[in-house]
Amino acid sequence: MSPLAATGGQGRAVADALLGRRARVRGAGARPARKVARELADQGAEVVAGSLSDRGSLAAAMSGVAGVFAFTTPFEAGVEAEVGQGQAILAAAEKMGVPHLVFSSVAGADQQSGVPHFDSKACIEAELAAGDVPHTILGPTYFFDNALGGAERIFSGILDLPLPPDRPLQQLARPDLGEFAAEVLLSPAPYVGLRIELASDAPTPRQMAAALGAVLGREVRHQQVPLTAVTNPDMHAMWTFLNGPGYRVDLPALHAAHPEVRWSSYADWAHHTFPTAAR
Repeated sequence: MSPLAATGGQGRAVADALLGRRARVRGAGARPARKVARELADQGAEVVAGSLSDRGSLAAAMSGVAGVFAFTTPFEAGVEAEVGQGQAILAAAEKMGVPHLVFSSVAGADQQSGVPHFDSKACIEAELAAGDVPHTILGPTYFFDNALGGAERIFSGILDLPLPPDRPLQQLARPDLGEFAAEVLLSPAPYVGLRIELASDAPTPRQMAAALGAVLGREVRHQQVPLTAVTNPDMHAMWTFLNGPGYRVDLPALHAAHPEVRWSSYADWAHHTFPTAAR
């Protein structure tokens, strides 16, 4: 197996799940000397240099593997660069004859949402569908960990979200993504050609604030940020989408079909992520 960019959040989650199942793992990252890469190596993974902008390094990382987990990002160089990353992954997989490519896209990418970083992934999905590499597409929803960007405000008692207090937001725990992707990589036959969207829980902002307050031992209240205050065009489009049609994962059906995944609740995630010692 070769989870590309294994030193990032998604890749690390997949690598951890695979290593937990005693699979052989090769992780590719731009900085193999960084701490997280050393930790993976200590767990038995082979860590190699790899860049999503370098097809040669991608092909080398994919040499001789049974499957590849890969994802792209627009947040460093923009959405056009992200499409280029997807093209490089697909070209390297075709060149190396990868038996199965698992691509982590985003839930809602097939809804013509108008969200730039959704649409860029939709372009990559279209190229995958038109290519010859056997593949599975996973569509994560909003990650629980995104709340960490506002941790300082949460510790002060405020959860900022551009959503009404009773609007459910489908979200995903990274370890749940890792477990699901590991299952797909290790038993690919039922999943080839499928597009599967993933969510662990769907709490409202009010429920999220209550869960965080219970962990921190103090009141945390949700503050609805006006959409007009979200000035980044990509993020404004995303929150407009989440206030509108939003994600459409059938959580009961997904969870019933995949009992091998823990499917963490938001409250469980908060308990493990916001320790009382951080008050």
